[in-house]
Amino acid sequence: MFKLKTLVTAGAAAVLLSSPALYAKVSPAEANKLKGELTPFGATKAGEGEIPAWDGGIKEPIAGYKGSGDFHPDPYAGETAKFTITSANLGQYKDKLSPGQVKMFETYPDTYKMNVYPTHRSFAAPQWVYDNTFKNATDAELISDGNGLKGAYGGIPFPIPQSGVEAVWNHTMRWRAEFGQREVSSVAVQRNGAYALTTLDQSADFIYYHQGGNEADLDNKLFYFMSITKAPARLAGGAILVHETMDQLKEPRQAWAYSTGQRRVRRAPNIAYDTPTSDSDGLRTADETDMFNGSPDRYRWELKGKKVMYVGANNYKLDDSSVKYKDLLTSGHLNPEFVRYEARRVWVVEGNLKTDENKRHIYNKRVLFLDEDTWSVVVTDKYDNRGELWRVAMSHPKNHYEVPTEISALDVYYDLKSKRYNALGLDNEQSHLMKFSSEYPDKSHFTPGNLRRLGKR
Repeated sequence: MFKLKTLVTAGAAAVLLSSPALYAKVSPAEANKLKGELTPFGATKAGEGEIPAWDGGIKEPIAGYKGSGDFHPDPYAGETAKFTITSANLGQYKDKLSPGQVKMFETYPDTYKMNVYPTHRSFAAPQWVYDNTFKNATDAELISDGNGLKGAYGGIPFPIPQSGVEAVWNHTMRWRAEFGQREVSSVAVQRNGAYALTTLDQSADFIYYHQGGNEADLDNKLFYFMSITKAPARLAGGAILVHETMDQLKEPRQAWAYSTGQRRVRRAPNIAYDTPTSDSDGLRTADETDMFNGSPDRYRWELKGKKVMYVGANNYKLDDSSVKYKDLLTSGHLNPEFVRYEARRVWVVEGNLKTDENKRHIYNKRVLFLDEDTWSVVVTDKYDNRGELWRVAMSHPKNHYEVPTEISALDVYYDLKSKRYNALGLDNEQSHLMKFSSEYPDKSHFTPGNLRRLGKR
């Protein structure tokens, strides 16, 4: 279907050939490439075909931006698509699409298309995050059979990855912000186009990225996450709290749920793996929120290399207050007129379920495609236990230049068999977008006791 380039270094190749070396650190000589031929996050700095060289990205708000929580003016609003991929010309572009993306054209031949725009490598992060990433390159290492890590803080842990599971951890621990809060909606769009909104008030404290902190401060925690349901009325007040851990074998994810019916907080160990999420009508599992999250322990992850691929990028239209949900959420898939795709280099990581160890999951195989500039998973193809392609998920990121960081404007989870989809992150009709801050609540905010207080209707 597509060609992969094996772009690992000779040193990394040697590591891949030896099981004990899976946990080896990158040498200082290799790390120095992060200040030369590679970007500070480990992407290839040079351009290639449709892809320009990385020049540092957008580091500051552009003209017209009013402040935290404001809708973002589009830096590329005047551009038109270079070309459009349809079912009629699909054969010309299959080598730059995932099998799941190709299946979308085959499932919706008359309506699905991809408008491909000029590529802009707009991602940027603060200098202190780059500095920490450089340090992590020679300090970070996997532990607990790859289900945890140590020696990392405040940056990408493995900017020059030597195994598939390192790349997965890079996604989990990628730079987003120190603290963020948003009010968004999730919808499950039925086959006939009908949908109902579930509105969520969400906050995340990325304690791994507290500027000026260190690994000793973490107490094995990566971040705290809280989600409180605001609507519809029958669900309002329900809430969940997650403490994500750094060594998942030593201490698995801790989670709690508040039920308005029972008026009590309970431990919720099932908020993990393939438990269906309540806001998705069964279209999204707990561990595919954010495309992938949680412990990587149920799969063997193989780093397949890099390829050039058309993926979502600079999707400012999906956060535009002039775009209404009724226009965006069409039957079968998002309205293609509002979605922007660009050519990007992506890392390809294949995860195969450890059936020989009696591991269980509804996905027997999942293939992750990670944008090389950000380490964010932008596409996932998911296969059922018969080996058939079942679902495909797509992230549609944009640069939040006020931080700066890159976060998805909308994540969409397509079920190719039922022809339904779940869209998570809708905020066009909300009063504001994600608000970021370098000031964060006291740790008592993200506690089970506070969950009950905040979850009340």
